[in-house]
Amino acid sequence: MTIQRRGNPKVPDANGIEKKIKRGNALRQASAWRVSRGSLLVVVVALAVVGTLTWLYLASGDPYTTETLVRQAEVVAQTRVYTVDCSEDYENYKRYPGCTPQTCGRAVTDNSVTREEAMALRRLAERGLALAGSDGGASILDLHSGALSMGKQFVNIYRYFGEQITDVFSEEDFRLYREVRGRIQAVIAETFDLDPSLLYLTKPTFFSRINSTLAKTQHDEYWHPHIDKVTYGSFDYTSLLYLSDYGTDFTGGRFIFMDSNGNRTVEPRAGRVSFFSSGSENLHRVEQVSWGTRYAITVSFTCDPAHAISDPAMPITSV
Repeated sequence: MTIQRRGNPKVPDANGIEKKIKRGNALRQASAWRVSRGSLLVVVVALAVVGTLTWLYLASGDPYTTETLVRQAEVVAQTRVYTVDCSEDYENYKRYPGCTPQTCGRAVTDNSVTREEAMALRRLAERGLALAGSDGGASILDLHSGALSMGKQFVNIYRYFGEQITDVFSEEDFRLYREVRGRIQAVIAETFDLDPSLLYLTKPTFFSRINSTLAKTQHDEYWHPHIDKVTYGSFDYTSLLYLSDYGTDFTGGRFIFMDSNGNRTVEPRAGRVSFFSSGSENLHRVEQVSWGTRYAITVSFTCDPAHAISDPAMPITSV
């Protein structure tokens, strides 16, 4: 029997193994790149689609895109008026000829209150609000009722601080406040063709200070859409006097009219008065302040003498 001898096993070549490993790695890398390139391509296509849709959205004049009626940098020397159809809200209340809105709208002027007067009123607000203030982002000071935000509640500034008030406010402060209120009342009457003697100051009329601090109570949530005539039945005309500048003192905080065919905004400017009829034709909200501090005064008017309030005066203190 012949025995067939087998040769020595063939030892693999090290260089060959290394080449195969490199080739395998290269194939895996190429495969991974193809997957990665495919994913990247999907992302690029998605971004292109989103960009196109965004461009179409903006270019189509979408009704929810905000239109700026008046910018902060503009100076409105002559009252700028934007008329809108009156709502039926006023039919639910007693009508007062010569005062109840017949023509409705909103208007803006920078010619009723000077920036210097606005700064003086802002300093008044700063001194008063420095006594307390809300834990959240919105604080109020009402010189008429004495209401002042303190933590999560309100106190009466005249009772709580007593004679200390004379160190905070002066007769000149109250004189300026009354004078400015009178000018705002006059421009509203002139713009809406009213008898100014039939227009009465009403409550609430107050200073507001808004910043970006998180809300702690519902009183801090100032940004919700609302209708003044629905919230306060006595309101017929609402005005705001701005005491700080949008874009310089704060960002966000613009006043927005929410119309059926789009949102329209007024950018605050110190000394600017924005006013409007108070019915649902002027549904509105305030943007959340994102930076800085926004100061303003809300000055409200009614046609119903039963809801009239007096101008504030320095409290009489004992000697």
